[in-house]
Amino acid sequence: MAYIPPHMRHSGSADNSTRPPASLSRRFNQSLTLDGPDHRERGRTASTQSPKEIVYFPGAISLWWIADGTIDPSRLRFDPFSCGVIERKIGAQPLVLTVGGEPPPESSTEEPPPWEATAQRIERHLLDAATRARSELASEGEEIKTSFSAKLGKVLFHRKPSSCIDILRAAISGEVADEQLRKTFYTNVSREYIEKLQHLDFLQLGFNSEYMKEYYLVKVCDQSRNVIVSCKCTVVEGGSLQLHKIEQNKLRHLVQDISCLTKDYDVRFMLVNKRISKMLNDGEKDAIHKLISNAVLDPDVKGGVRWPLLKGAVEGFRTVGVWHVKCKVFVSQNIRVKFRYADRFSHEASFGEDANEVTLKLTGISKQLREENLVTSSPLIMIQDAAKLIWNHFLDNSHSSG
Repeated sequence: MAYIPPHMRHSGSADNSTRPPASLSRRFNQSLTLDGPDHRERGRTASTQSPKEIVYFPGAISLWWIADGTIDPSRLRFDPFSCGVIERKIGAQPLVLTVGGEPPPESSTEEPPPWEATAQRIERHLLDAATRARSELASEGEEIKTSFSAKLGKVLFHRKPSSCIDILRAAISGEVADEQLRKTFYTNVSREYIEKLQHLDFLQLGFNSEYMKEYYLVKVCDQSRNVIVSCKCTVVEGGSLQLHKIEQNKLRHLVQDISCLTKDYDVRFMLVNKRISKMLNDGEKDAIHKLISNAVLDPDVKGGVRWPLLKGAVEGFRTVGVWHVKCKVFVSQNIRVKFRYADRFSHEASFGEDANEVTLKLTGISKQLREENLVTSSPLIMIQDAAKLIWNHFLDNSHSSG
């Protein structure tokens, strides 16, 4: 009898806020250094560590702040946020920072728009992070590409409301170590929201082409190097998977999470290095190809792919997850907007979900950051253009054209 892994498990998430009201006593007008890579390894020895899917470069910067500093601090509160995926990971319901009471008045015309201040903060750390990213040497047989992007989502906190408030108060005055504030940037947005965004007038916004693509992403643990690699695959004639490209997990150099409390969604800006691995020897390549060829397409399981019993691991490699991805992409001179629908399953957690994500690949800025002279070719104007586009069109249901 053929083995079928437990892919039929589904999870759901809904934006559901209840009300334990709480307020903050002072304004959040400073960025906080949070969630760096060091605290994640505390209490774990090298022998017990599993390969990580989220990898930070030594000295990477991780920041969080609130976009609009004019909000009355007494109206800020933490509300529970229903999210099954995060609850499974942290064992509790996460919290989201919200604004209570009536909608805030429109900002004065004398004040700079929130996206302008956001762009200045982003640039403040981006150039230093880009310099570090360029200093990362590629191993022989690897290709490294620096990429800067923005994602929509929600900043979620992992504490009780009272302790969150105390920690944030202390953090503003510089009395709390970074690891004391735990958060997650949850990138799964509603399907309805993505469909609404796709009705934007992209041609008027400067996007002159679009395309669709579909592929499978097989997450594989390379046990000899203790890393997870992503195998991008396409379906060929006959209904089998064909390996297209192997990438190591992205290495994060800069993460900037921004709570946009007057909008429906928050935004994350991230600078990463993408490594395309070409260093596998012939035996390792054969093993990965064998692993991919063992896969069986099955639309009735999460991730769309399953492996027969004992076929999900071969010669130092084992599958740890699989995604079935469909994308719609709009392209301008400096930005690619990608709407991604992913049916994904984790073999490690025996858990799957349907994910809907919106990513803006800031290709023009990425190109500038890869140039030799980062100072004279400051990307500030491009950052401002991207921040303005996101703020005015991608974070709420109004999609105003300001």
